[in-house]
Amino acid sequence: MKDLIPAKIVEKKIFLIRSQKVMLDADLARMYGVPTKSLNLAVKRNILRFPGDFMFQLTPAEVQNLRFQIETSSWGGRRYVPYAFTEQGVAMLSTVLKSERAILVNIAIMRIFVRLREMLLANKELAEKLRQLENKIEKHDTEIQAIFEAIHRLMNQPGQPKKKIGFIK
Repeated sequence: MKDLIPAKIVEKKIFLIRSQKVMLDADLARMYGVPTKSLNLAVKRNILRFPGDFMFQLTPAEVQNLRFQIETSSWGGRRYVPYAFTEQGVAMLSTVLKSERAILVNIAIMRIFVRLREMLLANKELAEKLRQLENKIEKHDTEIQAIFEAIHRLMNQPGQPKKKIGFIK
C-alpha cells in the first residue's frame, strides 16, 4: 500500500486555504485514478454528505493565490473553479467512491493527515518549551547583569581606603 501513493506526493498536495488543510478535487481524482468530472459528479449525487466544513469551492482570488503559491500558470483548461476537500471531506469521499484503489488511497491520505496533525502538535509543544527556556535565559541574563553592575559599583565607590595586602616582617 505504501507504493500505491508516496507520502511526499500527498503532502505536496495539501494546501492551507481558509485556515484549513485541504486537497483539491483534481489532485484527489488523479490519486484515486478517476477523472475529476467523475469525482465531482459522485460528490454532487451525494451532496448532503459534504457540508461546508467538508468541502467548499474556491473563490477566484483563492485560485489566483494558489496558482502563485504553486508557481503554475494553468489549471489544464478547467472551466470551473476547483473544489477543496478538508480532512473530513476526504474521509467522506470513501463513502461515495467504491473502488478498491479509492479505499486504499483514502486510507493512505488519512494516515498522512493524522501524521501532519501529530507533527503540528509536537511543534507547538516544542515551541512552548523553547519560549519557556528563552524566558529563563532572559531572566538569568538580567540577574547576571545586575550582579556585574553591583560589583562595578563596589569597585568604584569613592572615599573608601583600599586595603593593602602585604607580608608582615
